[in-house]
Amino acid sequence: MPGSQFTLNELRTVLREAAGTDEGVDLDGDIIDTPFDDLGYESLALLETAGRIERDHGISLDEEALVEAQTPRALIDLVNSHLAAA
Repeated sequence: MPGSQFTLNELRTVLREAAGTDEGVDLDGDIIDTPFDDLGYESLALLETAGRIERDHGISLDEEALVEAQTPRALIDLVNSHLAAA
């Protein structure tokens, strides 16, 4: 789906499917600016999530930029910038 917008709801789905959820974490809440560490996602889980996003959208995300994207908002913005360039 190159050219489409990546949304918070789509990120929630990918996080659940690729990395699962920690008990007590409500991904349906207001998580847009919550650090991934606070949501229970460490770097390995985020790499799995990023790999899934790359495959689903036909983009390649820079590993360094992924490390810097520490919140859902930052990751969504990163993905959407790549989608806009595709």
